[in-house]
Amino acid sequence: MFNLFIMMMERVGLIILLAYLLVNVSYFKIILLNRGWLSSKFQLMAIFTLFAIISNFTGVEITENKIISTDFLTVLSDNASIANTRTLAIGVSGLIGGPVVGIGVGLLAGMHRVIQGGGTSLFYLFSSSLVGIFSGLVGDRFARKNQFPSPIQAAGIGALMELVQMLFVFIFSGTFAEGWLLVKFIAFPMVLLNSIGTFIFLSIITSTLKQEEQMRAVQTHDVLELAAKTLPYFREGLTENSCREVAKIIKKYTKVAAISMTDTHQILAHVGAGSDHHIPELEVITELSRDVLKTGQLAIAKSKIQIGCSNPSCQLSAAIVIPLTSKKEVVGTLKMYFTDATKLTHVEEQLAEGLGAIFSSQLELGEAEIQSKLLKDAEIKSLQAQVNPHFFFNAMNTISALMRQNSEQARILLLQLSTYFRANLQGARQVLIPLTAELKHVEAYLSLEQARFPQRYQVNFKIDSDLDALLLPPFLLQVLVENAIRHAFGNRKVDNQIVVQLTKQVHTVAIEVRDNGIGISPDRLEKIGKEAIESEKGTGTALDNLNKRLVGLFGSASQLHFFQNETGGTTVLLTIPIEEER
Repeated sequence: MFNLFIMMMERVGLIILLAYLLVNVSYFKIILLNRGWLSSKFQLMAIFTLFAIISNFTGVEITENKIISTDFLTVLSDNASIANTRTLAIGVSGLIGGPVVGIGVGLLAGMHRVIQGGGTSLFYLFSSSLVGIFSGLVGDRFARKNQFPSPIQAAGIGALMELVQMLFVFIFSGTFAEGWLLVKFIAFPMVLLNSIGTFIFLSIITSTLKQEEQMRAVQTHDVLELAAKTLPYFREGLTENSCREVAKIIKKYTKVAAISMTDTHQILAHVGAGSDHHIPELEVITELSRDVLKTGQLAIAKSKIQIGCSNPSCQLSAAIVIPLTSKKEVVGTLKMYFTDATKLTHVEEQLAEGLGAIFSSQLELGEAEIQSKLLKDAEIKSLQAQVNPHFFFNAMNTISALMRQNSEQARILLLQLSTYFRANLQGARQVLIPLTAELKHVEAYLSLEQARFPQRYQVNFKIDSDLDALLLPPFLLQVLVENAIRHAFGNRKVDNQIVVQLTKQVHTVAIEVRDNGIGISPDRLEKIGKEAIESEKGTGTALDNLNKRLVGLFGSASQLHFFQNETGGTTVLLTIPIEEER
């Protein structure tokens, strides 16, 4: 029995060696990870059937409880039995592939065992199939949870499956006495070694897959971190500056020899080996890159010839070229270069494909943000263009009357009217203007208004001295001052005071326009600036328009706020971030 135990250990070692080799082959890993697929089941069936048949061929022949031969067994002698690891292979196949794989391997392995015995001992066909079904049902329960049995659980199942086999041997091996002697001779080493072999087999598989998952987790973490760091640059689009920074980040995280990025016609960045001749601003020089730009398909080169670089001293010997797309159109390429072609593995190919998808999404997102910003700018400029000089005809009538009485003053007013309209035109084309330009606009408006109603309004400006370069939306102060003049005082002709105050804070500027007028009724105070309010002197859209522009530019924190003054009148308050003209 001891000799048989040692010899069986050698056979178990052979099966375990095959298992170790298989789980370190990428192709087999893919089959294991996708064991639920029908194609994977057939492939697993073929692999484990081969294992089981090898077990039959390498078994130990036994006659009358004596070891007869250890040669390669193609055909057994009459009345001979065989101790082998067939049950181990069938049991593991079921635990990994489920009942379909288990019964398939069991039938084929049992059939081979019957043929090997010269057509006798048909019970091996049924016992092997039964082992395959039982182990497959157990494996299926774990597969539904996307798990494998633990090595301890597998060892117990392996021992149980061998006991099933021993039961068939005991029942169908001649007489009761013959069956008992054979089972007593082979049962202990076969049950023990089958259990140990199943334990080791599952240990190899589960530990290898666990390492694979850990590697993927680390890789996923790195990819997510990489994506987070490249996103701000991809938002800028494919420019030399953004691509240079992106290439540095990708090279740092992927540890490839070089990273290159192109648009549809030229190299935008190249970081790493080969940077002496793969120079930004040169045209896309390799046929490989041109093919990717044309087809939109990822391409792999595993030699210098396939890369197509014309420089004889180029160190780059392998490459992955990934298309970068936006709105289903190829807009550029990302190239990962290797100086050692053996480092271009399936893992790198998968990583490259994933990065291509992420970066293409980021480019599309960046383009969408740019388009959104352009649309928002267009909307804001459209709103600005609606700020019409509704007092135009009144101003012209005033100038016409002054031409007969005071031609010099009429000339000055014409110049102020020109300044006013020039500011309107410029404001309709710009999103932000300097404070000095806005104050000239307000001054021109007040000059025209004061000419119609001399000394009726007093407007005082209180502005911190270091705000001359402040940028603010066009017509901001002009609309607030005009609104106060038109609506704050009713028909009152004297003591109409307006104060415009700009106070610099840490990161913002507080803008306040207050008057000492008649105030606003509570029902209107809740609606003003949020919707158009009809009045006798206008449509009420100016403040609503201004509020929309402020929120569009700076967010809700910069919207208009209206308050009733305790002493009478209204205060309009808002804050805008400090942006200065460069």
